[in-house]
Amino acid sequence: MRDLDLTTLRLFVAVCETQNMARAGEQEHIVASAISKRLAQLEDTVGATLLERRRRGVIPTAAGEIVLAHARAMLAAADRVTRDMADYGAGVRGQVRLLATVSSMAESLPDDIASFLQIPEHRDIRVTVEESLSTEVVRSLREGAAPLGICWDAADLEGFDTRPYRTDRLAAIVHDSHPLAQADTCTFADTLDFDHVGMPAQTAVQTMLTRYAAILGRRLTFRAVVSTFDAALRCVRANLGIAVLPAEIAEPVAGAFGVRIIPLSDEWARRRFAICFRNIELLSPAARLLVDYLAHTAAAHAHSR
Repeated sequence: MRDLDLTTLRLFVAVCETQNMARAGEQEHIVASAISKRLAQLEDTVGATLLERRRRGVIPTAAGEIVLAHARAMLAAADRVTRDMADYGAGVRGQVRLLATVSSMAESLPDDIASFLQIPEHRDIRVTVEESLSTEVVRSLREGAAPLGICWDAADLEGFDTRPYRTDRLAAIVHDSHPLAQADTCTFADTLDFDHVGMPAQTAVQTMLTRYAAILGRRLTFRAVVSTFDAALRCVRANLGIAVLPAEIAEPVAGAFGVRIIPLSDEWARRRFAICFRNIELLSPAARLLVDYLAHTAAAHAHSR
């Protein structure tokens, strides 16, 4: 197979996204006939038909979907190279890309990274953080799309090097008038008699809650399903239901939102996060410094509690 060129892949992605060669040409400032020629060469290179022509445009075939996924990953990697080298030229001598879960981003990670960057010896290091689900963090690490991740340690981390990071505790977040509002603690089972405010099914929190509800032979009843912790807290403030969230996320805003935090007493409600990577020796010096700093900061925080 001949080498794949990025220009052709970028045109292929544009055609798939617009489903029209003329519109893709306008977007990429190239005539449709030139796009058609390049895509014919791409099909010849990969040995498969990539586009299916329909009355209202084109869509990727099954083979085209595979090439599309790889093309997007290759273009994203190329864009990162461009950004990283621009940073290097501007004087940045260390670049660390980190994927992190929604919970870790909403809790302590931004502050930990900010503290790391304030150290004078780290002034030439640039850290970029991208929020993602635990499953996506693991997948990106396995595929080599990112060198470093932070995710729930119950994720499939087989084959990775890991370092312990911080922990959190799930709690029932309830309206001041809720029957559970006066309790010091409660079990997850106690919450199942009431309507819940849920997060998307693929998130780590919701996956855990669904699993333990099934173990109890119960089902979660949702009054609302939202995509952010802030939206979940707003639904609780409106007394639409209970939200089971990390207490660390709710604590800073509980007073302003008029909600109560009732820690879950279940053993599994204490969650642990891990810093994960494929091999410490393969990380850049800047990435190793960040790993060491985050692990040390987390350990110090655990000992002080």
